Formats: sequence, structure tokens, C-alpha cells
Amino acid sequence: QVQLEESGGGLVQAGGSLRLSCAASGSIPSTNVMGWYRQAPGKQRELVAVITSAGSTDYEYSVKGRSTISRDNAKNTVYMQMNSLKFEDTAVYYCILKVPGSNYWGQGTQVTVSS
Repeated sequence: QVQLEESGGGLVQAGGSLRLSCAASGSIPSTNVMGWYRQAPGKQRELVAVITSAGSTDYEYSVKGRSTISRDNAKNTVYMQMNSLKFEDTAVYYCILKVPGSNYWGQGTQVTVSS
């Protein structure tokens, strides 16, 4: 059974930084995609950034240039460094692991940016 454990959320002032981490455990195919989605109150869940096991990345437009996603394949862990945070980055951030035939989600970590 695959489990995802997230950490790194919290309260930060606008302009500040946070680093999110997500560690996957269980039987995980070596070819996979890991990343982050977010959901703000009253809004749909949206992609923030993803990275393949080969290292290819994709970012949502509003975070590009402010965020960097990376991963440690040996640890099945994905990281996202978020800089120059804005009030509109406030949301619950969910880790995702995509493998052939299945998507797995973390429980979510709250990121709150005070203006």
C-alpha cells in the first residue's frame, strides 16, 4: 500500500519562503510522477508543479520563477521550494504520486500567506 507523508506547510508573511516535502512509501514503480496540487477555499484543486522520475518538470504559470520542484528518487521524496510567496498562494497543498493506472494523494498541508 502506497502512503504519502507531507511536511513543511505553515504560516508565512508575504515575500517569505517555504519548503514542502513529501515522502512516498510502499511499492512504487520506478517510473512515476510526483508533485503538488493546491486547493484554495471555494476553488477547484489545481496543479502547482510536477516532476517525473527522469527529472522533467512542469509548473503552473503563477508559480513559475518563484518555485522549484525537485526529487530524490532513492528516497521517493519530492520537494518544492516556494519563494516570494503571495497571499494568493494560500491553500491546502496536496502531494500526488502518479503511477501507471493509479494516482495517490497525500492528506494535504496548509500554507497560509499573510499580507
